[in-house]
Amino acid sequence: MPTKLTQLLDIKYPIIQAPMFLVSNVDMVKEAMNCGIAGCIPALNYRTLDELKIAIKELKAAKPKYGAFGFNLIVNKSNVKFNGQLSVICELGCDFIITSLGSPEETIKEAHKAGIKVFCDVVDLKYAKKVEALGADAIIAVNNEAGGHRGQLTPQALIKELHQHCNIPIISAGGVGCKDDIEKMLSYGASGVSVGSLFIASEEAGVTQEYKQACVDYGKNDIVMTKRISGTPCTVINTPYVQRIGTDQTWLESILNKNKVLKKWVKMIRFIIGMNATKNAATKATYKTVWVAGPSIEYSNKILPVKEIVRRLVS
Repeated sequence: MPTKLTQLLDIKYPIIQAPMFLVSNVDMVKEAMNCGIAGCIPALNYRTLDELKIAIKELKAAKPKYGAFGFNLIVNKSNVKFNGQLSVICELGCDFIITSLGSPEETIKEAHKAGIKVFCDVVDLKYAKKVEALGADAIIAVNNEAGGHRGQLTPQALIKELHQHCNIPIISAGGVGCKDDIEKMLSYGASGVSVGSLFIASEEAGVTQEYKQACVDYGKNDIVMTKRISGTPCTVINTPYVQRIGTDQTWLESILNKNKVLKKWVKMIRFIIGMNATKNAATKATYKTVWVAGPSIEYSNKILPVKEIVRRLVS
């Protein structure tokens, strides 16, 4: 399946195993690379820079001829670890960085010095043109079928608009659960796809069996948007716990978010509380099940090894 993405990363298939908070790990990415696709891990999955260094060295040692690995960086001020993470990644090297939630300018500048490609999350043409002007190597087009923090436009509308107005490769994120979906995204003008939720129900994923099984038991109609995690709308599985706490902000949060002075601090506190709740649900047996996922869990009918999930996507 040769495309601009396979050429950029020297991979067999135009697929990136998407970076997922708490879920992605070295074992998943190793298996992804062995299957001829790319794998990506959020740098925030590592508590310390030493742990990040160990992961990079392990992935470099395991990298096959056709396969690539990268890291996702949150590039806004909320990530106090950003500078250290970028420095370590550029020092030790990887194939690509995916930037999220902020300006990628510094990342692009430093990564390119190290020979690392930079792909940037965008949800519309306005931001796509901005990152292209900054020198991004490709665009991650986050559509309204993505898991986690998703965009507003359909895959078809977003890809076609970006393809018409941008000159760098487009990687579609969201709405891919099978080979037909990949071919559909390519037909719209994408050069590849980023697939996340399918890999939650993998044997190698670093989350509880309950989380994995939930991705098997629930489907696309069980995905809802909530503002209760980070303050920003995010897709989660509609578990009984999510139903009980609701998906909208409380009246107090809503009032505080309208206060220009307090808004930044409220959002930061909400983000910390939400991330802790998500971490506990993903890594411990708890009734507070806030499991982030996208509609493509519809295609997860069994907990499988990564290599079998990839085989189903490409065969």
